Amino acid sequence: MILAVSNLKNPSSPPDGYRGRFAPSPTGPLHAGSLVAALGSWLDARKNKGKWLLRIEDIDTPRTIPGADQQIQAQLLACGLCWDEELTYQSKRQELYQNALEHLGQLKLLYPCTCSRQTIATTLAKLGIQTPRNQEMVYPGTCRPTVLGLQSLDVFDSPTVSVRLALPENCHIEFEDLRLGSQGQDLNQEVGDFVLRRSDGLFTYQLAVVVDDAHQGITHIVRGEDLLSNTARQMHLQNVLGYHAPQYRHLPLVLDEHGEKLSKQTLATQIHTEDAKQSLVELRKAAIHLGLSNLPDSENITIAEWLLAATQAWKSA
Repeated sequence: MILAVSNLKNPSSPPDGYRGRFAPSPTGPLHAGSLVAALGSWLDARKNKGKWLLRIEDIDTPRTIPGADQQIQAQLLACGLCWDEELTYQSKRQELYQNALEHLGQLKLLYPCTCSRQTIATTLAKLGIQTPRNQEMVYPGTCRPTVLGLQSLDVFDSPTVSVRLALPENCHIEFEDLRLGSQGQDLNQEVGDFVLRRSDGLFTYQLAVVVDDAHQGITHIVRGEDLLSNTARQMHLQNVLGYHAPQYRHLPLVLDEHGEKLSKQTLATQIHTEDAKQSLVELRKAAIHLGLSNLPDSENITIAEWLLAATQAWKSA
């Protein structure tokens, strides 16, 4: 199955107007990389006279740091990046994810899996397949049944199994990224059947983000290039769930001195937003990374004035 954006079947009409979002995980304060994603998505929404939503992606509760969500909100507001609708939390949307999972079960697209990461790694090694550093392992289909949909739905309620989505044959996804151009991924060869609910009972990012974007009517997703490899999976899920497919723009990553992506895992330092002057310095650095030029550099300019100029610059970026 080769799928392109123009071939996606959406039973409902697309949402009216531009709706974008910024969806940080509350695993720590914002750093330079996350500010680039926040500013880029905010400017794109303002350029298109649309809505910009804030969603806290706290679905992975073991990694959530208490108070980080409040800190993120304070940092965004200090930078003048205000959201347009009520803040949402993934942890409060479990019923939506469960409903989507049950729907996929009714379509006979799910199966239980007992494989650990070590089991998968061992199987791949026996097949002579090596996974490059910092890349996900391709699932070899160890637990996939010969005929799907024969299991009782009760088996999916076991706390010791994960739930995987069975891919069709020749599942190649193609799409047009608004910054990077034509993109494609062979999900069978590069990903394999992927997990929608973990063995600890938590829903995965892939399922949650697709359900959230659909239910919030998101039309444009502007995010870091590190998430580019997730896009094909999410578009496939959008298709099988009958959701509208948003447009994507993946922004250049901010790298550290070792060429690694800035992240909380690599101990990236938080941005400084203790006062307006410091916030403006951080915004200017983010704008330079986004390729915006000829922005006002006066020390007397307000953040609101600077953001207006940046929005105008974004129109020609």
